[in-house]
Amino acid sequence: MADAPDAGMDAVQRRLMFEDECILVDESDNVVGHESKYNCHLWEKILTGNMLHRAFSVFLFNTKYELLLQQRSATKVTFPLVWTNTCCSHPLYRESELIAENSLGVRNAAQRKLLDELGIPADDVPVDQFIPLSRMLYKAPSDGKWGEHELDYLLFIVRDVNVHPNPDEVADVQYVNRDQLKELLRKADAGEEGLKLSPWFRLVVDNFLFKWWDNVEKGTLKEASDMESIHKLT
Repeated sequence: MADAPDAGMDAVQRRLMFEDECILVDESDNVVGHESKYNCHLWEKILTGNMLHRAFSVFLFNTKYELLLQQRSATKVTFPLVWTNTCCSHPLYRESELIAENSLGVRNAAQRKLLDELGIPADDVPVDQFIPLSRMLYKAPSDGKWGEHELDYLLFIVRDVNVHPNPDEVADVQYVNRDQLKELLRKADAGEEGLKLSPWFRLVVDNFLFKWWDNVEKGTLKEASDMESIHKLT
């Protein structure tokens, strides 16, 4: 008998995989439909169908301009135990998260997931404090069965927050300065300590992050924003 679709899945992740409906888009970020999180992340479907969906990646800095990183939990279906930026997830196919104006739907989703994953109260991360900097389109396999094909909104926010990680979502967290992040990159490249970085985080680091870190420190993030472009990265 073939394995059931959810064989071996953690109960929390199973629920999210089948209940959450991602927003399907074309390469110009026009909404074309919706599909379960499960189907959106099956590599076979990514390769054969239109599973491109909207996503977001939050980069949260404290007022010392250190970036909060998370290590994804061991029970995550895609990219378990991989280190990545503060929070990475999807706006869902619901009215509050489909609002296009000023990326409000995506910012609403980011606030929701920062609470879900990291226990950061909504009051700590007001929706109007997220600054959408750009969008990128990428595709990446996870383990042969799973992967990502996302149009990813890159959201920056500078706030001191209370963090209470949800163990169903997050294995560990740490704040890093630039030098500490560069050391993490070195270890990942050298294969030291089994350290792995998510492919989307690595794309942002390699293409944008250190330049935007300057804007964080200078208070010029809004001037750096370019939401007209969609960067196609691999």
